[in-house]
Amino acid sequence: MAAFTVRVPASAANLGPGFDCFGLALDLCNDIVVDGTAKGSVSWEGEGEADLPTDGTDLISRTIRDVGESLGLDVPGFALHGRNRIPLERGLGSSSSAAVAGVVAASMLLDLGWERDPLTVFAAAARIEGHPDNAAPAVFGGFTLAMPGGAVHRLDPHPALAPVVIVPPSTLSTTEARAALPGEVPFADAVFNVAHAALAVEALTRDPSKLSGALADRLHQEARIALVPDLDDVVAELGAAGIPWCVSGAGPSLLAFEMGGGPSVDADLLGVPEGSWSILRPGIRLAGFEASPDGAIS
Repeated sequence: MAAFTVRVPASAANLGPGFDCFGLALDLCNDIVVDGTAKGSVSWEGEGEADLPTDGTDLISRTIRDVGESLGLDVPGFALHGRNRIPLERGLGSSSSAAVAGVVAASMLLDLGWERDPLTVFAAAARIEGHPDNAAPAVFGGFTLAMPGGAVHRLDPHPALAPVVIVPPSTLSTTEARAALPGEVPFADAVFNVAHAALAVEALTRDPSKLSGALADRLHQEARIALVPDLDDVVAELGAAGIPWCVSGAGPSLLAFEMGGGPSVDADLLGVPEGSWSILRPGIRLAGFEASPDGAIS
C-alpha cells in the first residue's frame, strides 16, 4: 500500500474514582505516516524525537509486527514517520496511542479492514499494551467505560467541560506508579469510590457543577501524588481555588476542569515558576482514531 496516515488522540484515564475504567479522549493527537512502498526507516518529530528508537523497536513498529504474527501473516516492509504531540510518560496515554496506531497501521498494511471495525482495534490494542482504560477513548473518543471482560461503553461528555492538562517537568513511568499502590484497600474506601464514580458519570455527562465532589478518590491518587515533587502543593492550590481536578492516568500530569465564571488555571494560581510546568487546553475529542489511505489528515 502507498502512504497512509493514522491519527490517534491522547487520553486521560481513571478520572478520580474511575480507577482502571474511566477514560476521556483529549484533542491532542499523534500522527503516523506509513509508506508501504519504502523500506525499513523510522523517524520522529515533536515529543520524544531525540529519545524514541529508530531501529524498529518502538511500540508502533512492534505492534505492527505483533498483529502480523498473531495472524500468521508476513508484514510487508514499510517506512514510518511519527509526528508526536502527546508528552511521553506523563499519564496522557502515549503508549496506548502508539498501540492503537500500530494496530490500525498493521490492518492497512495487511488489508485486514480493521480500521472500519473499532471493537477489533480496541481488543488488539488493549491486549498488546495492557491498558483498556486508555485504549478505549483512543479508539472510540469521548468519555468511555472500559469494563472487565473487554466490553466498552461510550458516553457523550457534557459540552461545557473545559479540561486543562497540567504537566509537571518530571516523568513517571506507569510501572513505578502502579507499584506504589496498596495490594488491598479497606472496604469503606471501595464503597467510597463506587459512590463517587457513579456521581462522576453524572457530572461528566449531564451536570459539570457536580465535578468538585465527584472526582474524589481513595484508591490511587494519594499514593501517586506522593511520588511527584511539588505535586501535593499544586493540588492544594487547585482545591483552594475550587477547581475540580484528578490525576491523569498514572500521573504525573493532572487533569483539571475550569468552570464558567471561576478562576483560570495558570502558573500564578498553581504557585509554580512560569514555564516550568506546561498548561495545556486541548479540548475533548469526540472521535477516536482516524485513518486516511491517501496519506493526509487535515
